[in-house]
Amino acid sequence: TGAVWPKAEIARRKSEIEGPPDAPSGLTWDVVESLPVSEAIKTRSGDFRAHIAAYCDSLHNLAEAGIAVICYNFMPVLDWTRTDLRARVPGGGTAMRFDLVDFAGFDLHVLARDGAADDYPPALRDQAAARIAAMDGATRDALARNIVAGLPGSADHWTLADVRGALGRYNGIDATQLRANLVAFLAEVVPVAEALGLRLCCHPDDPPFAILGLPRIVSTQADYAALVGAVPSPANGITLCTGSLGVDPAFDPVAFVTALGPHIHFVHLRNTLREALHQGRCSFTESAHLAGDTDMVATIRALMAEQARRAAEGRTDHVIPMRPDHGHALLSDLDRPMMPGYPLIGRMRGLAELRGVMAACSGS
Repeated sequence: TGAVWPKAEIARRKSEIEGPPDAPSGLTWDVVESLPVSEAIKTRSGDFRAHIAAYCDSLHNLAEAGIAVICYNFMPVLDWTRTDLRARVPGGGTAMRFDLVDFAGFDLHVLARDGAADDYPPALRDQAAARIAAMDGATRDALARNIVAGLPGSADHWTLADVRGALGRYNGIDATQLRANLVAFLAEVVPVAEALGLRLCCHPDDPPFAILGLPRIVSTQADYAALVGAVPSPANGITLCTGSLGVDPAFDPVAFVTALGPHIHFVHLRNTLREALHQGRCSFTESAHLAGDTDMVATIRALMAEQARRAAEGRTDHVIPMRPDHGHALLSDLDRPMMPGYPLIGRMRGLAELRGVMAACSGS
């Protein structure tokens, strides 16, 4: 974060994926996820000017390597937040889960954030206090580790004091100011990306509601309409993540694609199951790809219609890159080391299901 991605390192990774010229793997590297935006850029403090210059240098180096789609996010401090990285699901697998009561307990009683009590209704505060009181020290430590796992970089080395310090950098930065900082960043990097033929695409907040007193500005369809409207350019676009946005019961994926489809450069097709809402927030579990609250068949049908529209227009980017993103850990996934949320068998299952939907929609 904040550093230039060197040409040699980009070439090395590209070779790992695509293989040498005399023995190609059949794979291509089409999307960078993510070229991270530093906290200095998000807060427009410290070395943010140097970090923006480094970001632009990295864009030049990626373009030279032939990689056209660059995903990023503008989430303050945390890239994503879960309270359980291996929650058991029916059938014996595991999934990532966000439990609002556990999270409130961490915020109120483990992190002990100033002002946290104002962010939760009394009934939820009582539930959180009882939940934390019932945990032993090892369970509380595991909860804290799970939550800081979404910190970019070497999260294993973050202490609670480090987290408090990171949150403190956002004192005085509300949603209006953070959105202005995002627009200022885009005003500098989008023209560079457009000149290079790149497509930037912003990933939504995960989860799409306020946590730890931090502002959220990329959580709804309206947020995305404001984002692409602030710096109009084919290089200023969207990562549509149905798993992140779908935690909000107001999210309508078909309406989203209908309204903002031309700006979608990259898609995460994953799913979640929500539980009871508490003032716009909820617990949720990452579901099987076709089994959550988001109608994945309708979403895929809308995206394929957008691809057809682009092809008819003659757009060279008419094929929208997709990944199944997270999945349940299944079978041998349970015995192998892995990054949370990225099992081999579970994601292959999801990819097969999604490709099956695409094949069915293509024939309809």
